[in-house]
Amino acid sequence: MDNSDLDSHLREHGVMPTPQRLRIARVILIKHAHMSAEEIYRNVNGPWPPVSRATVYNTLGLFVEKGLLREVVVDPNKVYYDSNVEAPHHHFYDKESGEITDIPAENIDIKNVPEPPDGKEIDQVDVVVKLKQSAST
Repeated sequence: MDNSDLDSHLREHGVMPTPQRLRIARVILIKHAHMSAEEIYRNVNGPWPPVSRATVYNTLGLFVEKGLLREVVVDPNKVYYDSNVEAPHHHFYDKESGEITDIPAENIDIKNVPEPPDGKEIDQVDVVVKLKQSAST
């Protein structure tokens, strides 16, 4: 995806492509990635005029709201942003390295999901399988 494609992609999702949003989009939307807001912030800020941390966080929230990104919550203090919003999938999370990898949805069988409260419907079910070093290695 080049810059004009990225501009169009944002507009198609109802996002006005400001210079800051385009820089953030280049970091997270060009290729499939799982990144924290801090990783995105560090990658956006290089030799160019800085983009504030607040702008990065607000833009990521907007991208999630507009369906450009998915949030992957691995614990209450760690949220990653996933640029793969096309195919339903789940995630492995390596607690030691912080690496996230996709698990195809068909590899997990989810049963007995409770009925949602009145007036609500299930939007999605996310599974995060947390990994740690095995004791045998």
